[in-house]
Amino acid sequence: MDELLQFLIAGLKNGSIYALVALGFTIVFAATGAINFAQGEFFMLGGMLGVFFAGLGLPLPMAAVAAIAATAAIGAVFELLAVRPIKGGDPLRIIMVTIGGSVLLRQMALHLFGPDELPLDPFTEGPSLKLLGAAVERQTLWIWALTGLAVVALALLYRRTTFGRAMRATSIQRDAARLVGVNARAMVTASFALAAALGAVAGLAVAPLTQASFHVGAGMGVKGFAAAILGGLGSPVAAVGGGLLLGLLESLTAGYIDPLYKDAVALVVLLVVLFVRPQGLFGGSGRVKM
Repeated sequence: MDELLQFLIAGLKNGSIYALVALGFTIVFAATGAINFAQGEFFMLGGMLGVFFAGLGLPLPMAAVAAIAATAAIGAVFELLAVRPIKGGDPLRIIMVTIGGSVLLRQMALHLFGPDELPLDPFTEGPSLKLLGAAVERQTLWIWALTGLAVVALALLYRRTTFGRAMRATSIQRDAARLVGVNARAMVTASFALAAALGAVAGLAVAPLTQASFHVGAGMGVKGFAAAILGGLGSPVAAVGGGLLLGLLESLTAGYIDPLYKDAVALVVLLVVLFVRPQGLFGGSGRVKM
């Protein structure tokens, strides 16, 4: 039981990270109808910029806030310069542009920060905690807390604020939103910024455990996309459920079958779901429900 509990804790830790990345995919898909394959690079930038700002002498909390804000700004600029010029907002062209953008962001990070893995101090120092015989790293508690906080904040944004309602209206029916005075273009830009911020939070949270590196974005992008598809790309709640489930599947595969197959789980899950249930395990047939 101790071993099983340890695998479950590891799965929920990784699943929480996948959930944050999956939320970014869902938010952009809601606004554009396309998949933003640069989402993994926003994850990478969160960790790299956190290390950069901490290296400038900023306290860790301030460095984290600065990294999230800078990544959100990069996401907004990316939409303004690369996505918005696409006439008609053709989803296929947007997908191709985001793939090119991910390569560009990765190469820029390589040249700016170098090829080495960079450490980031844990948010809370101290030994691992014990939970029913299993060890829980203090940074894991931060990952869970930040994921929960992000989900609650996102729900409040969409349901309790005028800005959030405008984003929902744009995602549901852009033309109708324009008719009632919503600036749809601004909402799309805000969606990219919000998705980038969520990716940065995930990157920051995991960096003390794995270190930050320019090459981590592609792999995390695949897993975040698989999580979003597994849960259902039409709903943020479903995306979170898909992330947690994917993390548990990976952890149990590594623990009880073979660690070599751990990274293949996301691809297998992605292919199976696309063939058997394209709307995801928790999703419906509509585009987005927030």
